[in-house]
Amino acid sequence: MASIFSKIVAGEMPSYKCAESEHYYAFLDINPVNAGHTLVIPKHEVNYLFDLDNDEYVGLWQFAKKVAQALKAAVPCKRIGVAVLGLEVPHCHIHLVPLNAESDMDFHNKKQLPAQQMQEIADRVYAEFQKL
Repeated sequence: MASIFSKIVAGEMPSYKCAESEHYYAFLDINPVNAGHTLVIPKHEVNYLFDLDNDEYVGLWQFAKKVAQALKAAVPCKRIGVAVLGLEVPHCHIHLVPLNAESDMDFHNKKQLPAQQMQEIADRVYAEFQKL
């Protein structure tokens, strides 16, 4: 059974796309810990980050770096926090979270943002990503 993230990549489920390449995809977390919270995934479904082959692992982090640069340009913040948890969805993913304080990375305090705000953030990140 395909993960929810594989369904997003296949276009079977909607997402707020922030960036895409041939092998990787980035989209807003629908339950963000902070506005702009983005998930970065390989399009190829692998459950655990460290099960990726070396080339795909390095490629994922290079793509995530570019997404983080776009995210920081699109969402005013001091830094982009990074986390790899991966227990809720069996498809490896990197969390990128705009931070102004370390408390902005609290995964027990998820938010619900209006769809219009989510789309505006995704569009800004996507536009910044295209510039890189």
